[in-house]
Amino acid sequence: MNHSENVDHDAVLRARTMLLGSGGLALQQEVEAYRVLADVGPLTYLPRLSRALVWLSQDAYRDQPEACLALRAEAVEAARRLDENEPARTELLVDALRAYQQSLYALGRRAEGFSVREEMACVGRRGYETGQVESPAYGLGSLAAALAEEGRHRESAEAYGQIVDAERPRPGGVSFWTMVDWTTQLDAAGLPDEALAAFKELVDHTRARLEEGWASLATLIWDLVHYSRMLDARGRCDDAHEARREVDTLLSELAETGERKSWSCILPWWTALFVLSDKEEDEGQAAPDGLAERIAAQRRLTIDAAKRWGSHHHRFLASLRPSFDEGVELARRLAELDERCGTPALVRALTDRSALLVAGKSYAEALADFREAAALRPDRTRTSR
Repeated sequence: MNHSENVDHDAVLRARTMLLGSGGLALQQEVEAYRVLADVGPLTYLPRLSRALVWLSQDAYRDQPEACLALRAEAVEAARRLDENEPARTELLVDALRAYQQSLYALGRRAEGFSVREEMACVGRRGYETGQVESPAYGLGSLAAALAEEGRHRESAEAYGQIVDAERPRPGGVSFWTMVDWTTQLDAAGLPDEALAAFKELVDHTRARLEEGWASLATLIWDLVHYSRMLDARGRCDDAHEARREVDTLLSELAETGERKSWSCILPWWTALFVLSDKEEDEGQAAPDGLAERIAAQRRLTIDAAKRWGSHHHRFLASLRPSFDEGVELARRLAELDERCGTPALVRALTDRSALLVAGKSYAEALADFREAAALRPDRTRTSR
């Protein structure tokens, strides 16, 4: 029996007629048609079937996790059926696997989801070797994140390092998000010097992009503020001082003339680094009436609020400013009661609020907070005006 004898020719004709009809088809109908036609025209219809199944899972079955998972599993199988030499296979299969692992994780099937992420990385690497994709790290990002989630920080850092190596030659260079993830995992892996070097690369990249007109003053300020904290935490106070001097210069420009050009939403950059800053400093000291503990707890609540509001442009500053103001006031009280514990807390709170005010485009206030914080530091690390 040959293949043509297994084909339902009437079903094929109906499917083709449906797709050629003048009226728009519902996505479910498209899927049904592609299921039939994939057997007779795999090169044309398997990619369409795989993509349509993912779209259908998102559109109609988002609130039905088991049905969503089944559709995405079918999308993966459709992509796998393509010949391995088909140029579009790698992208198609990685996209289907990405959707599939999301469903697995959502259902708590983490071990299976992790295996799918491993497959994504393998598929991407093979696709690079056969010339189907341009990056040797294609599909690796999800595995790097999964390794981090599993506490395998050194392996995660190595994976992110491969992504960084692959991104460096691109016209825009390495993305902010990749560099932050790489830095975070290097630090978590107990490699503080490597983490510092990685973040310095991010700072240098942002500075260069600013000069080329592709980055904002605000993003470089946030990078430098975080970098100075990393330097302080590692005892490199002179280098931290130089980073803060640069922040002062940039803030002065913002306060005088504003950004050099208009930018769309850059709030996620501030949010990411503010959340990350919690790892670089801690109060760590007892203080009168438990005030230091209250300050630490209040800052954690502020970080949680930043996660919620960090991408809401219109209500951003009004929603977050009260929390940052409270942090400054609590730190002032602590400084009055215990200068040794309170001064570092106040420096931190003022610096936090300064970065927030940059995000909220209140540049003169941001500069005032930053300079007050600088004046509270030891003489050798004060920022010159």
